[in-house]
Amino acid sequence: MRLSSGSLFPVGGGAWSRGGRRMSAPCHTSALLLVFVALAVAGAEQSEERSCDVVGDESSESQMERALLKKLEPLSHMRFNVTVDKGKTENYIYHFRVCREVNSTSHDFGGLVQTDRESGKTTVIGRINETQVFNGSDWIMLIYKGGDSYGRHCSGEKRRAVIMISCKRGVTASSFSIISEEREKQQECFYLFEMDSSVACPAENSHLSVGSILLITFVSLIAVYIIGGFLYQRLVVGAKGMEQIPHFAFWQDLGNLVADGCDFVCRSKPRNAPAAYRGVGDDQLGEESEERDDHLLPM
Repeated sequence: MRLSSGSLFPVGGGAWSRGGRRMSAPCHTSALLLVFVALAVAGAEQSEERSCDVVGDESSESQMERALLKKLEPLSHMRFNVTVDKGKTENYIYHFRVCREVNSTSHDFGGLVQTDRESGKTTVIGRINETQVFNGSDWIMLIYKGGDSYGRHCSGEKRRAVIMISCKRGVTASSFSIISEEREKQQECFYLFEMDSSVACPAENSHLSVGSILLITFVSLIAVYIIGGFLYQRLVVGAKGMEQIPHFAFWQDLGNLVADGCDFVCRSKPRNAPAAYRGVGDDQLGEESEERDDHLLPM
């Protein structure tokens, strides 16, 4: 059996070492496993989607930029498209993803891509590896730079996409549209897009009213009174049953005390005035006339 020059394997098959000696079966299996693991790791790295990379060194990224990119993460799994049809001169579809490549298989970092509906030609408007991000009170502006170069416009500089994300509560993302393309200048040309999303909204501050604070304080004091009084009555006084309730005698008579208070405050007539209604008793019936039924008796 012939060996190929500089090969670990014979021409006719079988596993051999460089010295011409046959490799053992365990060594051959281990080599195949290493090859499969390397291929799996390479495939995983290729399948992992790339994310936004802020312009400049990683060390120069501010905490605000990192926080804003993290705030935009809920939109990263969504795709947005808008069509522009202005006759035969402008008939495009714009594809947009937040901090993800539109076409991950092309590995061009394209975060916003223009497709010509007539010819099928694609143009990268902005790339996620050249990202800028900043915000205001109720908006976030995402900028993709480093797109494909202009032809006759804007001195041939690279395209740039500006996406304005405005606050709209209760909506994850909606209303993606193109506003304009500024290309009649010599420099700093850009495509302007806008969309609505709740991720751009500021956090809602919940302020407690004075009434809420007083109610919480009152409930807390009641809880402390009941729990503390119960423990005191049980552990210190040694009370059992209903007697463990703090001031049990007072609360037991509370109904009578309230009734007396209402009677004292709300009664409008003198307290010594006779009642308007008197019960019927034997002393009120009086004596009946003995002759009242005499005419009914037989003669």
